[in-house]
Amino acid sequence: MAEESRAMRTPFPASAESEKPRLKKGQEFPILEKQNWLIHLHYIRKDYEACKAVIKEQLQETQGLCEYAIYVQALIFRLEGNIQESLELFQTCAVLSPQCAGNLKQVARSLFLLGKHKAATEVYNEAAKLNQKDWEICHNLGVCYIYLKQFSKAQEQLHNALHLNRHDLTYIMLGKIHLLQGDLDKAIEIYKKAVEFSPENTELLTTLGLLYLQLGIYQKAFEHLGNALTYDPTNYKAILAAGSMMQTHGDFDVALTKYRVVACAVPESPPLWNNIGMCFFGKKKYVAAISCLKRANYLAPFDWKILYNLGLVHLTMQQYASAFHFLSAAINLQPKMGELYMLLAATVPTFSFAVALTNLEDPENAKRAYSEAVRLDKCNPLVNLNYAVLLYNQGEKKGALAQYQEMEKKVKLLKDSSSLEFDSEMVEMAQKLGAALQVGEALVWTKPVKDTKSKHRTTSASKAGGFQQPLGSNQALGQAMSSAAAHRKLPSGAGGVSQLPKPPSLPLEPEPTTEAHPTETSAQMGEK
Repeated sequence: MAEESRAMRTPFPASAESEKPRLKKGQEFPILEKQNWLIHLHYIRKDYEACKAVIKEQLQETQGLCEYAIYVQALIFRLEGNIQESLELFQTCAVLSPQCAGNLKQVARSLFLLGKHKAATEVYNEAAKLNQKDWEICHNLGVCYIYLKQFSKAQEQLHNALHLNRHDLTYIMLGKIHLLQGDLDKAIEIYKKAVEFSPENTELLTTLGLLYLQLGIYQKAFEHLGNALTYDPTNYKAILAAGSMMQTHGDFDVALTKYRVVACAVPESPPLWNNIGMCFFGKKKYVAAISCLKRANYLAPFDWKILYNLGLVHLTMQQYASAFHFLSAAINLQPKMGELYMLLAATVPTFSFAVALTNLEDPENAKRAYSEAVRLDKCNPLVNLNYAVLLYNQGEKKGALAQYQEMEKKVKLLKDSSSLEFDSEMVEMAQKLGAALQVGEALVWTKPVKDTKSKHRTTSASKAGGFQQPLGSNQALGQAMSSAAAHRKLPSGAGGVSQLPKPPSLPLEPEPTTEAHPTETSAQMGEK
């Protein structure tokens, strides 16, 4: 037994394999994406300095081949306003991953921000070949085509975007195309579809209300503006529009109450101070009106409506030189509006361009201004009436008769198309002039007919100032125009509430993911 146990303890000879030397471990290659998680963490926390430090370290380790680090670096450069640098980095990403549509989208967006819209469309078309079902590519192509004034292509791309995925911003951009083309009816149809899709979007509700307001459909305008305020009681654009509507109907005190609320939210809004000034003008507080309008003019010196209103108020106060100054500036900004020339012509014996010139005792220039007003304005009978009064007072009865007859034609067309309310002073002046020209039997004036939807309101802006003419002073009748949208105005129409379309927007950049090939997944949209 002892021998057996001893034999069992006898060590076995070492194997030949165990005596071989161990192989050295192979060289480890760097993992390109090993710090992507940390880059992403710093980026979403907006700790951009720490993020850039990690990116620098990562790029040094990978010899500049980490696509994700380059991508996030480009996003940070764009946020800091270094668009050209971001473009170069996104182009590097596109070289590293030529089949990634997301990189091409970012290249195109940087080109768009640099104002290179044609180049941006080319890159977006390349991205569309890689991903034909990306609504953002179609939407952004449509926006680029808007800037290139290629509206038919823009509409096609935006409709494609809606077919792929419906979004509020795409509807807004499509509606703005119709507004740029002056087609309010189609714009309203688009915004109605947008409201059906997103009934709680206050921007859509407010814009639709403003469009109805511009068309004079006050019931629907009030309904949509009310819905916007229901969802957002502090929506200053809707409050400003509602106040403007009340102002249009002569409820100046109620409108001023609304404007006080808006003044707390946007105290530096030019349309707000313009509307407040015209409320004071309606209440015949002319000094307060001028003070508010001059503040609006200081905030928006190139807004022709504010200059028009300043000219109108100064003309009413018989400050003809000041009226001439503001109306001349308005004409330089809006040279194709006939009413401006009519007002300017009236400033000559005493100064709006024609009314102003009349009151400055410059009848020849007044006639020229009235002639230009008649040429530009084919619908307003007031222009012809003022011109006829000037010609009659200058002893040119034949010319006065021609202008009077032209005025009657316009009045008849207006009365046939819709029921309109004319200013009583305008009717009285027309009757006096008709009697003086011995055409009293042919008068087309009847009692004013009130209409709740559309009114042709005119206000006398020039009074006799010590110089009595045969038919009294020239009557400068102009609507007190007010703009109810803070930074968005419609391109057509000058009176009432108007907006110009905002600059087209692009979808917001998505937050980068931690993958090596980041793609855009964000559905949120924002403005440039």
